[in-house]
Amino acid sequence: MLNAQDRFFIERKYHDPEQPFNPFRRRAYHGIGYREDSGLDDAQLLAGLKALEPELEGLPHPIARAKAIAYMLENTRVYINEHDYFVGLYSLDRLADSVTFKKWANESKQLRDPELVCLSDTFNNCGAVMIWTDYDHVVPDWRSLMELGFPGILARSEAYREAHRKAGTLTGEADAFFEGIRLEYAAVLQLLDRMYQIASRETFPKAERIAISLSHLRDGAPQDFFDALQLIYVYFIVSECIDSYQVRSLGNGLDGTLYPFYQDALTKGLYTRQEMREFLSYFLFQWSAIGNYWGQPFYLGGTGETGESLYNELSLEILEVYDRLEIYNPKIQLKINENTPKWLLEKAFDLLRRKNASLVFCCEPGMIRAVMGYGATYEEARTMDIRGCYETGVRANEVCSTSGYVNAAKAVEYVFTNGYDRMVQAQVGLQTGSLQSMVSFEDFYRAFLRQWDHLIQKSMEITDDAERFLSYVNPSSLYSGTIEYSLNRGKDAYGGGVKFSNNGMLNCGFASAVDSVLAVKEFVYDRQAISLAELAEVLENNWETQPLLRLKVQKSPHKYGNGDALADTYAQAMAAWFACRVNNKPNSHGGVYKAILHSARAFVVQGEKTGALPDGRLAGQELSKNASPVPGMDKSGVTALVRSAAGLDPTLYHESFCLDVMLHPSAVAGENGNAVLEGILMAYLRQNGQSIQFNIFNPETLRDAQKNPEKYKNLQVRVCGWNTLWNNMSRKEQDAYILRSENVQ
Repeated sequence: MLNAQDRFFIERKYHDPEQPFNPFRRRAYHGIGYREDSGLDDAQLLAGLKALEPELEGLPHPIARAKAIAYMLENTRVYINEHDYFVGLYSLDRLADSVTFKKWANESKQLRDPELVCLSDTFNNCGAVMIWTDYDHVVPDWRSLMELGFPGILARSEAYREAHRKAGTLTGEADAFFEGIRLEYAAVLQLLDRMYQIASRETFPKAERIAISLSHLRDGAPQDFFDALQLIYVYFIVSECIDSYQVRSLGNGLDGTLYPFYQDALTKGLYTRQEMREFLSYFLFQWSAIGNYWGQPFYLGGTGETGESLYNELSLEILEVYDRLEIYNPKIQLKINENTPKWLLEKAFDLLRRKNASLVFCCEPGMIRAVMGYGATYEEARTMDIRGCYETGVRANEVCSTSGYVNAAKAVEYVFTNGYDRMVQAQVGLQTGSLQSMVSFEDFYRAFLRQWDHLIQKSMEITDDAERFLSYVNPSSLYSGTIEYSLNRGKDAYGGGVKFSNNGMLNCGFASAVDSVLAVKEFVYDRQAISLAELAEVLENNWETQPLLRLKVQKSPHKYGNGDALADTYAQAMAAWFACRVNNKPNSHGGVYKAILHSARAFVVQGEKTGALPDGRLAGQELSKNASPVPGMDKSGVTALVRSAAGLDPTLYHESFCLDVMLHPSAVAGENGNAVLEGILMAYLRQNGQSIQFNIFNPETLRDAQKNPEKYKNLQVRVCGWNTLWNNMSRKEQDAYILRSENVQ
């Protein structure tokens, strides 16, 4: 296992943990252990890139981009360190973007519809829709990388290039595509050789193992278990930090990708189990040290061709090493099915009960149906990758960029303001008419749906306009080189070179919208306790003038997440309505839109920009997240919560659907604790749920942690698709968790 001294140094490989650190800008820092004589610092690299810029002018973008990346790989300082088995690069802040990506992004903006560019900025500023061009959900074909290695990927690309030449299909654009791949992979091989030359001259104990591995990766495919880990890490760090494509899964199932190497090592006596545990501990700790706020995902398990579980002894080894390291990053996604072995579930539940470990349970039956919903075959769905928080994708043949975090709660707000947004003081929504004209609840409900639809359709227009330029702005040479379908077509994977070129659209603040609609129905139209115009004034005053009414609204039984018939009926209708407005609508680059019911951090960011709501929520408070209830409103127990969520038909959400469950420790204590968790999980799975994740703690612990943070330095909390430390959360976010824990049954 990773020893204490080495852990100390790897913790400082990417940044100084004793200094202030912004995990949203994790690439902008530098650590220790890099060879000053092996390359240039950031200022020198930027100057060199600036000097290179005239040479890049006029070149096809894949070639210009690859030359800039090659310059970085040739000149950045490298890390070959006695305290680490894994190499490193000093300059990680995507410096090549300064003369390529950023420049071309600005150029593309000038070619786009100016009204839509302006609307995109407005949406982001007011919290109606979070929207940007997304290159952050990439999973390469790890199988090709393991079978061919970097040299084999390059050779295969050149073979396809020659085949296109002979077939007469090697257009200028296709030739530039292949040349970009050649230049970039040649630069990776040169980097590997440069690091090998340094490692081979060192005498510290780990140096020989590092040098041998680097020579293997330079010359061919990975030869053993350690080579495979080193390849994953090198690809990750080059792609994410140099090439500007965020790698969102380590392996096509980390256990599945590594298992052949693990078996081979044991059979041939190359490594002992203990040695491979040690390699794994150094490998996994890299991402803890990097400190990505969203966590670095990888998944385990799956189902084979004949229905067998793909969990194996290495799966357990990975979880055991993860447990001993006491880390929460990377985050682990577990593919779950009826065939999942009992020992895997027992280990996962043990991790949850002891430390709220960073695990999410991904239920294959529902996910397979969801993936097939946009045209994938059963085989493509069965072998899907999980990437990001819990998003799905066809392996080695799909790109999917997130196109808009649509704030359903803003659509409610806009009914009351006739589409005017007080945050930016501009007309953002539709003019759906005066409140006096909405004489029936049906009038109000239709106005809400029109506002919601406006946000959805405008998000699609913005996305279609912007994503014409995906491969123009950022050619994906490193990624496309791994995708055989892309090579066969002679097209960049982000320029139509994969079978599925899709977009995901997120349904955010969903439960907040449901509860708000129901509050209007009950208190304005059914009880007539207040008029719609009067409620609008109350909301503008942030409920200060009607505290008693607010209390009554909050205590209403018609809240999503409690198994209430009325709430569930409207929640089901609204969830289906959003999915139907999004799913399988053609996008601008040959694919379709896919609905998502999770919210990432939008529940906080958009909540800060959303006014008071009819459900009693105050302005600026966080919104509901994922497929989960409004904080503190699920008061009828976990069985009712699962029933409400599963009733939404999770399979309608073709990209992802996630439910958060909070449990009191007493509910899962003792000998029956694991059985309780298994019962909840399997009930959700059998109702076609997709992802589900747990927080297990009591309000007393959380209140004490808020008062005495020094006592709870390792307390983890599940935020959305990732864990974070309690002490890293804002007071407002902590209060929301305490509120919900107080209502756990």
